[in-house]
Amino acid sequence: MLDNISELRLFVRSAALGSLAAAGRELGLSPAAVSKRIASLEARLGTRLLHRTTRRLRLTEDGAGFYERCLRILADLDEAEAAISERDLMPRGTLKVTVPLSFGRRHMGEAVAEFLARNPQVRVELELSDSLVDIVEEGYDLAVRLTVLKDSSLIARRLLPNHRVVCAAPAYLERHGAPRTPTDLATHNCLIHGTEDVWEFEGPEGPLPVKVAGSLVTNSGQVLKDTVLAGLGLAVKSTWDISAELETGRLRTVLADWPVFSRMAFYLLYPSGKQLSPKVRAFADFLVERFGRGDIYPIPAPMARPRRATGG
Repeated sequence: MLDNISELRLFVRSAALGSLAAAGRELGLSPAAVSKRIASLEARLGTRLLHRTTRRLRLTEDGAGFYERCLRILADLDEAEAAISERDLMPRGTLKVTVPLSFGRRHMGEAVAEFLARNPQVRVELELSDSLVDIVEEGYDLAVRLTVLKDSSLIARRLLPNHRVVCAAPAYLERHGAPRTPTDLATHNCLIHGTEDVWEFEGPEGPLPVKVAGSLVTNSGQVLKDTVLAGLGLAVKSTWDISAELETGRLRTVLADWPVFSRMAFYLLYPSGKQLSPKVRAFADFLVERFGRGDIYPIPAPMARPRRATGG
């Protein structure tokens, strides 16, 4: 049974790394030993799992299905072993974490300080970056990513939704009023992030895409927020990014009855195929405890539309 489990781990790491040699180096085996064990696994299953070339491995159709099952089996096994063997171990050592830049700046400082206060034997190396680093190759223990979850060799744990709202500064709403329905956006200056010139809303009868236009198009979320704060127009922003401005009233939400559709969410990602250390488990559980109860900022009730002055 133990030999079977070691073969599964070897197969998973070989597929994830795309190299028998790389998997062997990670697990302390020679390339010849790795090749022999994979061949033994394929012979026992009666099917080829990996296409081998001189440059890279890739999964066969049978191999892809077997790979997904192996990930679940090994993750369950690791969880079961950790529940017994690690229950009395204190989190300790260096924890290497990568987090998106804007999210990290706004929310990870206090979170890491609280975690370190609870776990004085842990040292955190926190990298704030929007680059999609290879967690395995770069040696990260855990990553926080805002993404659409795809098939991956990484274990994913959902952290919180990416709740998005249409917002504006009070000064803009006083001058122009607030839209009552998404179709009213045609008469407003809508500031655009990147290529998002269609805002998609979740309406009572299904998705409602609305084409918008305005005086600013930018690839910078910070520039977009600064311009909205200056009262230039409306924009779609994630509540995790404008939580402080919503709390102080510097920004207000509009169209609260029309949620903005979002395909992405925040996930915790960490390598599969190996037992989670107490420090990784503790930090993951802590982040879920801190952020996983829902959105960071509760959406306020719809705001009454300011009345425009009328002529006498």
